[in-house]
Amino acid sequence: MRRVVMELLSGLNQEQAQAVTLNSGSALILAGAGSGKTRVLTTRMAWLIQNSMVSPHGILAVTFTNKAAKEMLTRLSALLPINTRGMWVGTFHGLCHRLLRTHAQEANLPPLFQILDSQDQLSAIKRLLRSMGVNEEQYPPKQIQQFINSNKEEGRRAQEASVYDAITRSMRDIYAQYESQCQQEGVVDFAELLLRSVELLKRNTVLREHYQQRFMHILVDEFQDTNRLQYLWLKLLAGEHASVFAVGDDDQSIYGFRGAEVANMRQFETDFGQPVVIRLEQNYRSFGNILDAANALIKNNQGRMGKNLWTEAGAGEPIRIYEAPTDQDEARFIVENVKELSATGTALSDMAILYRSNAQSRVLEQMLFASGVSYRVYGGLRFFERMEIKHALAYLRLVANQNDDGSFLRVVNFPPRGIGPKSIEIIQSSAVQRSMSLFQASSAIEMTGKAGTGLMQFVSRIERWREMAQEVSLAELIAMVIEESGLVSHFKQEKEGLDRVENLEELVAAANGFDHQTDLDDLSAFLSHASLEAGDHEAEVGSDALQLMTVHAAKGLEFNVVFVSGLEEGLFPHDNALNDATGCEEERRLMYVAITRARQRLTLTRAESRMLHGQVRYGMRSRFIEEIPESLCKYLTPKKKVDSFFSFPSSQSTASLSQNQFSTPKSSNPYRVGQNVTHAKFGPGVILTVEGSGEEGRVQVNFREVGVKWLALAYAKLSVG
Repeated sequence: MRRVVMELLSGLNQEQAQAVTLNSGSALILAGAGSGKTRVLTTRMAWLIQNSMVSPHGILAVTFTNKAAKEMLTRLSALLPINTRGMWVGTFHGLCHRLLRTHAQEANLPPLFQILDSQDQLSAIKRLLRSMGVNEEQYPPKQIQQFINSNKEEGRRAQEASVYDAITRSMRDIYAQYESQCQQEGVVDFAELLLRSVELLKRNTVLREHYQQRFMHILVDEFQDTNRLQYLWLKLLAGEHASVFAVGDDDQSIYGFRGAEVANMRQFETDFGQPVVIRLEQNYRSFGNILDAANALIKNNQGRMGKNLWTEAGAGEPIRIYEAPTDQDEARFIVENVKELSATGTALSDMAILYRSNAQSRVLEQMLFASGVSYRVYGGLRFFERMEIKHALAYLRLVANQNDDGSFLRVVNFPPRGIGPKSIEIIQSSAVQRSMSLFQASSAIEMTGKAGTGLMQFVSRIERWREMAQEVSLAELIAMVIEESGLVSHFKQEKEGLDRVENLEELVAAANGFDHQTDLDDLSAFLSHASLEAGDHEAEVGSDALQLMTVHAAKGLEFNVVFVSGLEEGLFPHDNALNDATGCEEERRLMYVAITRARQRLTLTRAESRMLHGQVRYGMRSRFIEEIPESLCKYLTPKKKVDSFFSFPSSQSTASLSQNQFSTPKSSNPYRVGQNVTHAKFGPGVILTVEGSGEEGRVQVNFREVGVKWLALAYAKLSVG
């Protein structure tokens, strides 16, 4: 027994071992980047089971991706000879889905309820707005979707939604109708999975106490990314006696725009009885200079829980900084460096270019293509979100649930079969009059002509597939549906439809290897899996390729060589955050994440002028470069002083820009684009735009400390130079 225990702890450092071997009671593990948090989590689970502190079925482990959950179970199986099937390990949405499936009746849901992914939800909202006669220009569907989801994530139903004016009052009414529509159709969106689970646990005391007694040990990964509703769900399941092992890093909280609340980490200390706090600070990923740069940067944030990353690997190279005249020059420098490293043995897949905004990739891709460097944009369109796959899944959803009106409308006339808008209006009217679903109404009404023939064939096919679902395998059923629906033949006729056909074939392959641990039939389980997996993405396997991605997409990844591009005020940190102290701190955490992706070499680049969104943009050096001590850096271009680090692009680059972008203002206007100026209150800045002159004119300035501001010329009071 002792030998097995020692094997579990073998290779752990002192802090990791301390976290793994804690007795009962809650704990907050502040796990720095590259500190081995996944190993600590899985070893903690194995330790609890090995020491008979809890059975495998008494553990609840929450992750933020399905990939992380699978990795956790794989590692656990390698540590202990146990069967992990049936263990409650998964994402918040996945575990809530499991809870609601198990207790569908208590949750007031049909047994075979379906899940709407983000795009399905948007389609359902558009359909609702049309039925209500709402003008989509006045009430954009995506805005309605955001209103609904943000209220749900705050735990508010339609009647509790905040109303400020006539517009939000109307949005609340739409939210209420949307709730009714989803209930009638037996569908739930992602936010509903959490909200309905929380409501079920709050309302049903017997059920809540059952799970509180079962899950005496709850482990949570990426705790800094939890939102209000997820935190409440955890509290309800934990009750007063469960031991909660929360692992997170407040310095890597970068999803505030999704509702993540880094304050939950502070709240945890209050709500869970002064838990043990352990800091994992030893880094196993990066060299010392990279970690020292990250530490120096993040110390500028206020209210941190505090930790300092260190390594035994040595200092390594200094941080390389390159300041280019233009974005073209910046891209050229990066690509040349990539080619040099590749020629000397560094695999392209071990290198990554990170950027704050997707729009930045255009110039980089253009330069990479021209140079013949193989690259891949990480975080592209996900498999289950591709149009052809969503059409196939809509057919399958109708087979599983004939009340799914959203799926009916997606495929009733795709591929085209002569059922136009007028025919669909007739079907919708009949459905309302008869209080039935669109599919049921299609079976009940008589329609003549081409539309009637097409509708009859559509209905009979769905009914036939429904019968065949009981006789054939899941893969055989899907192959039958995509072939007989006409999807394959339709896409074969498209100029570039071969990829879509191959994706449909891949869907059959996915079904072939599909394994689930639920009481659902294979089709319903597969459809739920498809909806939940739509939020995950893995980089495609294949040829060696340079990785391009946003910093958000890079979270959780690591590379030998990292380039962070576009380090200019207003771009990184982003304009939207510069006037908000909280927002700027999240931008700094984002930069911290970017730095700590690098193992061996880190290069930071910026351009003095950049073509972005169709306009030339002039940017000052990002404050994030300034916050890294010069002793850790190697400037590959001469570092310019803070009050004069703007200069025009080279004459060669300037020649390609439109003349009006560098036009000289009228003599009555003392300012010009690109000038260094100083304001008594806002400090130093660079003029981005000049409009008009005299009392009617105004000037746009990118100030180093406060971001971009418009000033009236009559009151600008800017000193030049």
